[in-house]
Amino acid sequence: MLFWAADFLSRPPGFYALLAAMVGCTLLVPFGLTNAVTYALSVAAIIITGVVLIQGYRDTAAIHAKLDEIVIALQQTRNDVVGLEHADPHEIKSKLMELEIEAGRLAASETLNGGRDEAGAAVGGGSLG
Repeated sequence: MLFWAADFLSRPPGFYALLAAMVGCTLLVPFGLTNAVTYALSVAAIIITGVVLIQGYRDTAAIHAKLDEIVIALQQTRNDVVGLEHADPHEIKSKLMELEIEAGRLAASETLNGGRDEAGAAVGGGSLG
């Protein structure tokens, strides 16, 4: 139900409905319903925050699935990073540092090799003309 509400409220009709409800609440202030308006607007703010968090979760999960697919599809990569988003923060930081060190070594190695790949062709920056 939360995902359905987040999906509805993250699209224009849901946003306009929420906006209309907030305007309606604001119009009630002159009638002495300040407490009700404050409560309603607080609930709306909480709902909007929930929508943002749920949409962020969905986007992040989709990105992780796509990246995992790329890692699995590339046979030159290691699959030990697939699912790393479920690890402890310390383990993620450790793996990130390990990958950054390895990337630095690879960059230094490429610099020493004169920017050539395994077949001896120049890597990057060339034009096709």
